[in-house]
Amino acid sequence: MDIDVQSLIIEFLGGIGIFLMGIKMMGDGLQKSAGDHLRDILDRFTTNPFLGVLAGIIVTVLIQSSSGTTVLTVGLVNAGFMTLRQAIGVIMGANIGTTITAFIIGIDVGEYSLLFLALGAFTIFFFKKQKIVAVGQALFGFGGLFYGLELMSSGMTPLRSLQAFQDLTVSMSETPILGVVIGTVFTVIVQSSSATIGILQGLFGQGAIDLQAAIPVLFGDNIGTTITAVLASIGTSVAAKRAAYTHVTFNLIGAFIFMLLLVPFTSYISYLQNTLSLNPEMTIAFAHGSYNIANTIIQFPFIGALAWLVTKLVPGDDVIIEYKPKHLDSIFLQQSSSLALGQAKMEVARMGKYAYQGLEETHNYVTTQNPKNSEMALQIEGALNNLDRKITEYLVDIASTNLTEPESIEHTGLMNTIRDIERIGDHFENVIELVDYKMSNKVTLTDQAIEDLNKMFDLTYMTVKQAVESLEANDREAALEVIQKEDQIDKMERKFRKNHIIRMNEGTCSGSAGIVFVDILSNLERIGDHAVNIAQNVLGDH
Repeated sequence: MDIDVQSLIIEFLGGIGIFLMGIKMMGDGLQKSAGDHLRDILDRFTTNPFLGVLAGIIVTVLIQSSSGTTVLTVGLVNAGFMTLRQAIGVIMGANIGTTITAFIIGIDVGEYSLLFLALGAFTIFFFKKQKIVAVGQALFGFGGLFYGLELMSSGMTPLRSLQAFQDLTVSMSETPILGVVIGTVFTVIVQSSSATIGILQGLFGQGAIDLQAAIPVLFGDNIGTTITAVLASIGTSVAAKRAAYTHVTFNLIGAFIFMLLLVPFTSYISYLQNTLSLNPEMTIAFAHGSYNIANTIIQFPFIGALAWLVTKLVPGDDVIIEYKPKHLDSIFLQQSSSLALGQAKMEVARMGKYAYQGLEETHNYVTTQNPKNSEMALQIEGALNNLDRKITEYLVDIASTNLTEPESIEHTGLMNTIRDIERIGDHFENVIELVDYKMSNKVTLTDQAIEDLNKMFDLTYMTVKQAVESLEANDREAALEVIQKEDQIDKMERKFRKNHIIRMNEGTCSGSAGIVFVDILSNLERIGDHAVNIAQNVLGDH
């Protein structure tokens, strides 16, 4: 009997593994075949909470994971792309979108699971085109999902005759809160509500659990799935933490409301099951769908209150990198090209401030190797890329108006300057990658090399800061000082390279450490070049 139990446990665990892998592959495949525009969908369609709900549903159906959508949303809030109120709408939509998996399971095409696995595998191996391979990946994941379910179901079959399990289901029917706790804990462990609801569908299909016991477990599954977003919010901004805790609060309030309405809700699901002649799996799918849709409808009018509550739960001032431009209003384009250019210049100066903040965070990362510094620097780099795109588009629109000659010169200068600022971001991103390489390959720099890098960083930072300030204030003297400082950077780089060669010859510095050191110097020197370009634009024919 022990051997039987052991093999059943292995079959069940293997089933969960294949199921989770199937969901991931299906989501990845769908995401790739649909094009990687999920971030754009979320960014563009979250202007109001209702559109946010729709965006949440669409993205979750595409990636087959409400946790994935919520994590993406937490990232967007952290980056300043989305406000907390917009995020709440997306999170509500994600809860509805995730019910699609349960409906797919309810259709029950398990007997064809191996056929889907084969089709997917052949498509992945025999086609080279990425879009077709992505479809193959989705098919393979789809097959894996059902094959995993079949294994889980056969692993759960003996549970019906197990006295301890029968006693547990009776307890769950009599004490619904126990079902909520079990559902929550199990989903926290498995990290996928789709998997735990799949298991619940299997148990209900086997007759091992009745509807009264199953529905509270379903509520618990929804609470448990929020743990992924909470984990994703560790080390992020206050706003991102609030977005993650919104997911928890939303599902806790929903579970509380529906526990109060448990008897009528269970009767409603029984009525649906009988009226529509639903199979057991589809009955759970309808329960899951009805619960999440109703929960969203009930809480949707209180988005403002939810945002207020979460702000109280997660106190603190929020520091976020705002990806979106602040000064580029299209109204100025219609009023006057001179006003519009002034606004563009303010935005370019704001972008420039991000550039030297990013450089400072990069220097801190080199010194402390604290991942918070690299995360902040990479967020700033993302903001620089976005601002580069948005300001360029705005300047292109300005160019279509009739510019005077001085305006035309300023316009060209700003176009060149944003390119230089964006390149500064690319270079400090390169430095972060070099530090990552240094850490992962356990490369150590000598004390002298670290001291040299600190001097180079300090000088480069001051040069970029002064270049941006000269742009903002149109200060020619400051711009001239930048050109002198850049000359110092060049001399410093040559001197430190020589020092490095001496260390290499003396054997105090390894080859891999030398590569990291020289490449960081090179990137800093290039940043200095871009600072000079900004200063030269200030010194242009003004």
